[in-house]
Amino acid sequence: MRIAVGADHGGFPLKSPIVDYLTTAGHEVLDLGTHNTDPVDYPDYAKAVGEAVLQGEAERGIIICGSGVGACVAANKLPGIRAGLCHDTYSARQGVEHDNINVLCLGARVIGVALALELVQAFIGATFSGKERYRRRLAKVAEMERILRPVTD
Repeated sequence: MRIAVGADHGGFPLKSPIVDYLTTAGHEVLDLGTHNTDPVDYPDYAKAVGEAVLQGEAERGIIICGSGVGACVAANKLPGIRAGLCHDTYSARQGVEHDNINVLCLGARVIGVALALELVQAFIGATFSGKERYRRRLAKVAEMERILRPVTD
């Protein structure tokens, strides 16, 4: 699987272990930065990861910031991105199976490396169930995006 990974300065310390884990597991990683701890703005990395997923450059994305909250808020502003902030393995797995999340958001100041790798494994290993009730709910979410984001000329 090709996975886009991005982090701001707060998430940077957790990015390398995640990239290493994914690479070792045989995944192709699109590392969208940041590449050091110099202060940067999380929306830039959320946008880069979200756009990579939307444009088909990656099948899924992972965004890491200090708490994970800002990255999640920013990523979910992109129509078609379903980002979930997950700090437990149930949510990381179930978020894909039921809600078809395509971006995992993590907080490097909230969780450690061992848990982060478990979350990534659960996220990457899960597949959308495709059950009718989940498709119906996702259609409602897509309709909300369409209504709330009118096309402007």
